[in-house]
Amino acid sequence: MVFLPQEVIAHKRDGNRLSPEEIKRFISGFAAGTVSDAQAAAFAMAVYFNDMELDERVALTESMRDSGSVLDWSDLNGPVLDKHSTGGIGDNVSLMLAPILAACGVFVPMISGRGLGHTGGTLDKFDAIPGYRTSPDIELFRRTVGGVGCAIIGQTDDLAPADRTLYAIRDVTATVENISLITASILSKKLAAGLQALILDVKTGTGAFMKTREDARLLADSLVAVANGAGMKTGALITDMNEPLASAAGNALEIRNAVDFLTGAHRDPRLLEVVIELSAAALMLGAAAESAETARAKCKAVLTTGAAAERFAAMVHALGGPGDFVGNMDAHLEAAPIVRDVFARTSGIVSGIDARRIGMAVVALGGGRRVASDRIDYAVGFDRLTGLGTRVDGRTPLARIHARDETTAMEASQRLVEAYAIGGKAPSNPLIAETIMPGDSA
Repeated sequence: MVFLPQEVIAHKRDGNRLSPEEIKRFISGFAAGTVSDAQAAAFAMAVYFNDMELDERVALTESMRDSGSVLDWSDLNGPVLDKHSTGGIGDNVSLMLAPILAACGVFVPMISGRGLGHTGGTLDKFDAIPGYRTSPDIELFRRTVGGVGCAIIGQTDDLAPADRTLYAIRDVTATVENISLITASILSKKLAAGLQALILDVKTGTGAFMKTREDARLLADSLVAVANGAGMKTGALITDMNEPLASAAGNALEIRNAVDFLTGAHRDPRLLEVVIELSAAALMLGAAAESAETARAKCKAVLTTGAAAERFAAMVHALGGPGDFVGNMDAHLEAAPIVRDVFARTSGIVSGIDARRIGMAVVALGGGRRVASDRIDYAVGFDRLTGLGTRVDGRTPLARIHARDETTAMEASQRLVEAYAIGGKAPSNPLIAETIMPGDSA
């Protein structure tokens, strides 16, 4: 029977459940060019208003995965794991998690993204390292994963290409904010990466896309259920983003923060807890540890011995970065010409932080994109960011700004000050609100 994409669109428009075959033929037609962009936009809008059941979400995710190549890591002697975050401020967890897991004996082919809106992107951070190739050919990617144990790169052209095109359509048709479509977009790329297991970090709070814990739980449930339904063992942590996770926000500054974390020069306490818990959960999902306690101990041990820092250094060098980067990062990372403290207008306890505003202050400095074509200034941002419950005054600043010029420094400083509420009692937000493992999701 002749396939007519408009029939699939009408079927979902009218609130009906689509069969796996209907979804597969629609997405394969879209990838082949026999389904138009206009029809894909109509399909996305129909899903946006009528949503999808679990079996539909699984079929959509698998169909988008199958629109391109699927990597095969069967030649590696060990579990193949990865992590995905829904994005936040000062969220540089991937930079430490990948080498920690590699040092624990697993393989991490991490395919990451660039900044989106107010959130920083892992690839933008690595672009701050001179020579680092975030878009290597597949052979270098495979060689680095096999030899070092981890490689952090961007999405290649042949991995889930239908997702890349459909996301661009969703972005301009106001259909991004739908859990079914978000789920398929995230997981199709991870499934195409050939993973055995995946740990998810779903953020909630003022700096997250999911502002409430209820919304974060809905997304986490969907991601965990669909990923496991598609054969990839997956769990999730719902973590707090009501304040920056690291004490730095900005590309080169978050790289510095990560290197200091790996070498033990400085570790932000909240960041350490999240990194260890996500790393340990990944080891459990990959059957690389007998218990959660053993998994945590393994992760802490490779930090203490320096094995994780060595893996990070090896990965950077293998992908084109300086061979002495970890030991000599200040010689390689660009520094901003203006560096100074930013103070609150009044003294008192930090009782609230709009983390999204801090992210937008980084964008105002040039450390993020206003439009997709913008070039990023990797040197700018904030470090020594103050957390909730800290007392600030004329001697204790909110943060230290790194700026290119006085104009952007003044605007971003004002944005930062406005992001902080001073006075009153700081809330007690659980750092890890919930853990969802296979079989737990609704």
